[in-house]
Amino acid sequence: MEVKREKSILEYFYHWEKHTPQNIFLKQPFGDDFLDISWEKAGQQVRKISTFINSLGLPPKSNIALISKNCAEWIITDLAIMHSGHISVPMYPTLTADQVNQILVHSEAKLVFIGKLDDWQGMKKGIPEGLKCVSFPNYNPDFEHVQWDDILDKYPADQKDFLPDLNELFTIIYTSGTTGNPKGVMVDFAAVSECLYATRNLVFAESTGTRFFSYLPLCHIAERNIVESLCIVTGGVIYFAENLDTFSKNLQNANPTHFLAVPRIWTKFQLGILSKLPQKRLNLLLRIPVINSIIKKKIKKGLGLAETWMCFTGAAPMPASLIHWFRKLDIDIHEAYGMTENLGAVCMMPLGHKVEGSVGKIYPGMEVKIDKDTGEIMTRSKWNMLGYYKEPKMTAETMDAEGWIHTGDVGEVDSGNYLKITGRVKEMYKTSKGEYVAPAQIEMGFAENSFVEQICVVGQSLPQPIALVVVSEIGRKVSKDELIENFKDQLVKLNPTLKSYEKIKKIVILKDLWTVENNKMTPTMKIKRNIIEKEFEPMYEKWYEDAETIIFE
Repeated sequence: MEVKREKSILEYFYHWEKHTPQNIFLKQPFGDDFLDISWEKAGQQVRKISTFINSLGLPPKSNIALISKNCAEWIITDLAIMHSGHISVPMYPTLTADQVNQILVHSEAKLVFIGKLDDWQGMKKGIPEGLKCVSFPNYNPDFEHVQWDDILDKYPADQKDFLPDLNELFTIIYTSGTTGNPKGVMVDFAAVSECLYATRNLVFAESTGTRFFSYLPLCHIAERNIVESLCIVTGGVIYFAENLDTFSKNLQNANPTHFLAVPRIWTKFQLGILSKLPQKRLNLLLRIPVINSIIKKKIKKGLGLAETWMCFTGAAPMPASLIHWFRKLDIDIHEAYGMTENLGAVCMMPLGHKVEGSVGKIYPGMEVKIDKDTGEIMTRSKWNMLGYYKEPKMTAETMDAEGWIHTGDVGEVDSGNYLKITGRVKEMYKTSKGEYVAPAQIEMGFAENSFVEQICVVGQSLPQPIALVVVSEIGRKVSKDELIENFKDQLVKLNPTLKSYEKIKKIVILKDLWTVENNKMTPTMKIKRNIIEKEFEPMYEKWYEDAETIIFE
């Protein structure tokens, strides 16, 4: 289907609903079975939920919240909110009660849809008194709420093809944020339309027969763009992950044509492969011509990526060494860069035209300039956010009067219009020697070490940085002496490549994994440096003065 400017997501949905009504749109797993929802069936549900919403007599363009893990009803609800003429406020399914309350109160939500959640009873306390709630079916529904199935039974389908004004607000996306309260990024329909048009040839080439696997939070801009929007534009099918235990099986069943994973997921894939096939043996097998092809196919099939022709990564820096590692297996990963404020669409590594060390070529229609004093990356495009909801001061701090969004990232653009990220303004810190250190660049040096699961380089006020390390499952299987030898060798190789003030003085091996649940990672699996630093900062000087180079917590 041709991608055009001035066309909303709803119009693409109506097209497939009309022209391919019996084709499967959504596949929701329940054990070994799937609940298959066709474009026609999804359309009927969208239209019935829309009728219900409009029966409530809400003020025009009301904000309607959605709290759920990824599932078929999430997509249907999002479309129904659009169809009803209201504004969606998607929320992370891992929020605490206080965070739920903060967003619902700040957004002035008039209705909230509650879905697939691990800790609804804990989150429930954050729902403001009197706020009407709707429960999805199949995922331990709360029977105090209006029930999804009752709506489908009671309300007729609104058969009108509602077409939104493209200049009207489409959604408010509250960023996950590594610091402070989330900010509500306001996005209009025109921004989404322009973004899809500008990226069409690079991202999906107007392809058909597409399959997507949805497991990263749909409330995040990347998943919403690359899974929900691209599927609807191309008339594809979305498979969902049931839970963490079934992730591998669900991905294999989906066998997606497009697959998005943050660097942490790619690292987990790599460590999983190496736990079964150590690097030396893998290298040997890849050098044997016939066996080479068999091994690659087996690994790709085992991952569920046998027919994937477009792999994406974003949300956090991806070590070049990890991209090269997967490339040897014929898994070509394309980095993309952006932020919620510019719809996650600044640049992407194009097919067949890679520039090592960059995060891709800047999209047509996207302007990028580098602040000559700070090196900060600034972007401007027709898919800029409108601003932060009810936060004019914060908006002015991020987007200047000329429409330039100040990203907070430091980087440079080469003559071919490829962008390189060299650091993060707020993550850079000053050592006691007065030198600025960009920790993310140093952390990249540990990317090839299969003993490393997670790493955070710190050192505010110390003469030299220290590295806080969480050991991988592979590393946990070896002796303490082998761990020490491995990390000492790591420093021997890494430190000579760094500037004098960047050289790692100590490696501290920590006991516990950093997770979303213990608040050390965002829902998109970026480490929360401020939280990690706050917890361990009292120990920095003690560790720094320790006689050993490799220290165990």
